[in-house]
Amino acid sequence: MKKIFRLDFSNLRGDIFGGITAGIVALPLALAFGLQSGLGAVAGLYGAIFIGFFAALFGGTNTQISGPTAPMTAVSMVIIAGIIQANEGNMELALPAILIVFLLAGLIQIILGFLGIGKYIRYIPYPVVSGFMTGIGVIILITQILPMLGYYPREDPSLATEFKPEAEEVILERILREEAAEDILVLEDFRETVRRAESITDEDIQQEAVVLANKDASGVIGALRYVPKALGNINFTDLILGLLTILIIYGFKRITTAIPSTLAALLIVSVGAVLLLPEYRTIGEIPSGFPILHLDIFAGIKLGQITPYIFTAASLAALGAIDSLLTSIVADNMTKTKHDPKQELIGQGIGNSIAALFGGIPGAGATIRTVVNIQSGGKTKISGMIAGLLLLVILLSLGPLASKIPAAVLAGILVTVGIGVMDYKGLRHIRKMPVAEVGVMFVVLFLTVFVGLIEAVIIGMVLASILFMKQVSDVVENKTQSAPLRDFSREVPWSDEGDIINRIGNKVFIKHLDGPLFFGFASRFQDMIKALPEIMVVVLRMDRVPYVDQSGLYALEEAIRDLRDKKIAVVFTGLQDQPKDMLERINLVPGLIPRKHCFETFQECMFWLKGVLSNGTLLINHNEETISADLREI
Repeated sequence: MKKIFRLDFSNLRGDIFGGITAGIVALPLALAFGLQSGLGAVAGLYGAIFIGFFAALFGGTNTQISGPTAPMTAVSMVIIAGIIQANEGNMELALPAILIVFLLAGLIQIILGFLGIGKYIRYIPYPVVSGFMTGIGVIILITQILPMLGYYPREDPSLATEFKPEAEEVILERILREEAAEDILVLEDFRETVRRAESITDEDIQQEAVVLANKDASGVIGALRYVPKALGNINFTDLILGLLTILIIYGFKRITTAIPSTLAALLIVSVGAVLLLPEYRTIGEIPSGFPILHLDIFAGIKLGQITPYIFTAASLAALGAIDSLLTSIVADNMTKTKHDPKQELIGQGIGNSIAALFGGIPGAGATIRTVVNIQSGGKTKISGMIAGLLLLVILLSLGPLASKIPAAVLAGILVTVGIGVMDYKGLRHIRKMPVAEVGVMFVVLFLTVFVGLIEAVIIGMVLASILFMKQVSDVVENKTQSAPLRDFSREVPWSDEGDIINRIGNKVFIKHLDGPLFFGFASRFQDMIKALPEIMVVVLRMDRVPYVDQSGLYALEEAIRDLRDKKIAVVFTGLQDQPKDMLERINLVPGLIPRKHCFETFQECMFWLKGVLSNGTLLINHNEETISADLREI
């Protein structure tokens, strides 16, 4: 069949099977990620529907299945919690700002796509990716400890009581801020402050205390802080349901792989809970009907309100880009195709932007779902679109039934996701990898878990870059030789140097430069130049120097000036295009080194040098002043 609207219908049967299978796998994960994010299970489902459909339609990877993922949800969870706290714990007040951040992230991804940034993702060092992914897994596991134990801080009356004094303080500060905004002078009109304070009810204080308790228990550190309290208040119903879910997920795979084990666990445990348990905690209401378009988020929006969240949105966009393009590489390896990174980021950005407008959490290309799609026969974009449509059908027809899913089931699913997302390949090879690279991996892992995901990636990239420069500098230094021509017979001369070494004395040095001359090597290069013994000529062999950066250029210039100050002549051989262009830009050539002393080949240089030292065997028997006179033209 021919393509219609750029869609390839030649593999329709395989795409239908692949899309349906991937959609079924995505259902429990979407609900779980939505619940983990803090916006509710339905937000995860909305994200999976719109990102899945539109990222497939406009993306650049034919077999990619997109939706909420573990890394994106982990970052979204932090963003959502922070914005809710900034809005006094009020979800209704915070929701517009949350969705604006998600929308901005999608728009930034579209911009990144048009700028062609996607092609640079491949340069992220493996230790950074490994530490980041393992850190994500640890975050998910730790944050699911309390739900697995059935302990929810916001529902603990004793905990809310502990936060009542702080809640009263927060409420009073809020009153003072409101009066300041209204230009009311508190000390002059203290009765107004008292009047407003007296209007605060015990219920208001209790609600604020619940918000503070929930805030205190949020994130990795908060979860760890309340583990002892949770162990003393275990809800055994939730614990058993969660453990059963984990057991079925891992055990069902041994029975059959025809049905996704997460879906089997979701159905079996949920049906069992509905039929056998009189009461249990559900995931909350999932409204039936088509998702509502949240255009109200633009009402009264001002640039000043958006500005604080631009960096946050950019960080989320960058993470989504990395997450998606790594999955695209996996898909390429499986299908022997090549994705379009530019179009893929545009598609992901469109999907995330539309999902935000409908109240969905952001997502990216999902590796597991993409692999399932390919293995089930999916080959074109239609498979991803079908996966999104299937979830929409489930939402429209089975929303009320989905509302009865136990919260502990999704906690169990997330535990298996946390275990599965860790990079066991990198962990398994720790003892075999260089200590420095292992160190970078663990630094990224630690920062991911206890500081922040974006900070972890940035610091990891900086450390990995410094490590790379150090390693390249060491390689260049080890390969760089500095020796009199007479001593070449005891070293390893380059192939074109022949026996000229036997005919020229110790007054000529050749420096072999092997590799890029950049700022990681600049200072070492200067040190090597300064360490040269008393000589007359230095031949800088640049045949194997493909690149010189600004620092390397200035180091080269300073070294040449030092040599000239010592009456030592300098010539170049084998200058490649980039180094030659850089030398000419700052007038190092011909300013310090005449063009006639920049030789294309080593043979030309030696012919010239032998001409200058034509009677060198006689001169060497006399004095150095005579040699100097012969070399002045250099």
